[in-house]
Amino acid sequence: MERWNGARLRQRTGELAELLADTVAGGASVGFLAPLGHEEAAAWWRERAQAAATGRLAVWVALDGTGRPAGTVSLAHPDKPNSRHRAELVKLMVHRSARGRGLGRRLLTTAEDAAAAAGITLLHLDTETGSPAERLYRSAGWTRAGVIPDYAASPAGELRPTTLYYKRLGG
Repeated sequence: MERWNGARLRQRTGELAELLADTVAGGASVGFLAPLGHEEAAAWWRERAQAAATGRLAVWVALDGTGRPAGTVSLAHPDKPNSRHRAELVKLMVHRSARGRGLGRRLLTTAEDAAAAAGITLLHLDTETGSPAERLYRSAGWTRAGVIPDYAASPAGELRPTTLYYKRLGG
């Protein structure tokens, strides 16, 4: 598991775009409709690289045996002075070829540990209700805050509910 800065993200945008496109093709609701083209995915990662360069976003990448990104997780830091104690866990993605081996849990633990080490005391996230990711968050001690109906479209374009979760750290 490696934390990548903005420069590293820009260098590996093509591989990260492939991971994002695969995640969307696999049905994960991460903000995009299928099919997600390579250029659109790469443009999205270039924007993330800018956010990482400014410190608004922290990105961890898990590599497979060939050195290609197999999964990522990010923490988005709010820019408001009254919110410095919290961060949003975003875009936990695992390539379909790496699923079912605990990589999602390792990515989640890495982000949680890094947040705690940075003094973050509250994490939050949203995920598609009933998705495999939701089971992961519940089993990792996240608390369900509520459900918003018709929050976002699935990769197939169908409106789906989203469940909000939070987790207190260090106490």
